[in-house]
Amino acid sequence: MFAMYKTIEAIECCMCRNQITSQFLLNKMVKAYNFLASWQLFPEKCSYENGSAPLSGGCQIQTADNESALKITMNWVTQLQEAFYTSYELVPDGLVHAFEMKEIAEQIRCTIPDLSTMIIELITEDKVQLTAKHEILASGYLKITQEGFTKEQKSFKNIEVYHKQMSVLPYASSVGSVAVRPTKEGVIKHKSLQAMDEQTNIQLNQIREQIDLLARQAQAIIKRKELSLMIYDAKLNFRPLIGHVYHLYRQRDESLLLSMVGPKEWGGSGPFKEFVTSAKLLADHTWVEVGDGQ
Repeated sequence: MFAMYKTIEAIECCMCRNQITSQFLLNKMVKAYNFLASWQLFPEKCSYENGSAPLSGGCQIQTADNESALKITMNWVTQLQEAFYTSYELVPDGLVHAFEMKEIAEQIRCTIPDLSTMIIELITEDKVQLTAKHEILASGYLKITQEGFTKEQKSFKNIEVYHKQMSVLPYASSVGSVAVRPTKEGVIKHKSLQAMDEQTNIQLNQIREQIDLLARQAQAIIKRKELSLMIYDAKLNFRPLIGHVYHLYRQRDESLLLSMVGPKEWGGSGPFKEFVTSAKLLADHTWVEVGDGQ
């Protein structure tokens, strides 16, 4: 009987760890949402200290492995009209993982500190050989800053700028694109397809804006949940009232305490180690951060 209880306890612990891991990855994938797209390179906006600017290029970022990983696919055409292609997967959990392309690096690490930043590091012999910082700019462009070392161990910085590619045209529509000629089956109806492309892009942009709004709302809910768990884990000497603002402090023994007295009334953090934040109790019994204490 004792052995059975131990087995059940081990299974429950395992399930709990899996749930925590799944929630952690879900939070990271929510942060990765803004990067999920097909991106077209702006060669004229790029700068290279190592290598030369390609004639054209693209980068696609999508989910993989049942949405627990990211798949990055890149293609580019050199000034000599040579085409190249690469694709790899990574887990954005901030941990070091084996890298599938051993000729480039032994290990890879990906972190997503916020909704507009993703950092990828390629590691060999415990040394970071290349860091690729992905940033979503205010303009909506994707900026990738690559900093690393050449084979001669000389440092370099390459900067690439991309814009979202939403075209559904089945043929090249820009100067940098590879030309596609009409097939024997018929002639491409350019004007009709161009009008269709513009209209569907308008609709796709509207849907993307709605998805962006939902993603921001989901992130806000996750933040409220994390704050609420922190507050409900704190020491309470009173019953909080809905709509009132209270103040969270970290005590010298690292435990948390919720107080009705703000840091300005204490004249600082008061008798505590530090002031953490001020929060308001909402009607659904979640807490929302309201900034510095009053």
